[in-house]
Amino acid sequence: MGRKFLFHPLAVRYSVFMLGLAVMGYGIAMMIEANVGVAPWDTLHIGLQKTFGLTIGMWSQIMGFSIIIASYVIGKIKPTVGMFLNMIFFGLFIDLFMWLKWVPIGDTLLERVVLFAAGLLIYTFGTGMYISPRIGAGPRDSFMLALHERMGWGIGKVRVGIECTVTLLGFLLGGPVSAGTLVTALAIGPLIKQFIPLWEKMMAKPYGKASEMTLID
Repeated sequence: MGRKFLFHPLAVRYSVFMLGLAVMGYGIAMMIEANVGVAPWDTLHIGLQKTFGLTIGMWSQIMGFSIIIASYVIGKIKPTVGMFLNMIFFGLFIDLFMWLKWVPIGDTLLERVVLFAAGLLIYTFGTGMYISPRIGAGPRDSFMLALHERMGWGIGKVRVGIECTVTLLGFLLGGPVSAGTLVTALAIGPLIKQFIPLWEKMMAKPYGKASEMTLID
């Protein structure tokens, strides 16, 4: 009975989803420790931490919850199980890995650049894991869709507009903005596009295509 539950398609999907969030959290923690630039949302989270206290992960959770509410108000996008799991555990994993000091620290610029690059790869690899089970989009992706549907703007324009806005807000609050921020903004999309098909293929082998599975969200 226990073995059947462990390898039930739904249990496997949620396990891969949660593992993906953990991998993403570790990748973000590496990029933060590298101190050569982070993703736009993390620039905002760090800026909020420097200005108001709390941890980076807590601010990720607070902003995630705020965005869930905004997505419902703007685009009537109803919260899903996956959305709340993303909001809670992504921030939790970032704080956990930084608290445990499991992230290597680079002393020289070259070491920090290597750490940043490795963190970016790990983050996007984890994003492919988290998306492939089709449990549900994260709060920030849902907000992007809400603005797209409400305003009628293209997804690309909405994404760029959001990321520019949060980067500016983060910068004004003291968050880090440097070459790594630009690299992250340009590289995340193409890298994720490489990893999603990989994980979808792995998920499809024993459990069928994700699109054919019944979602409970």
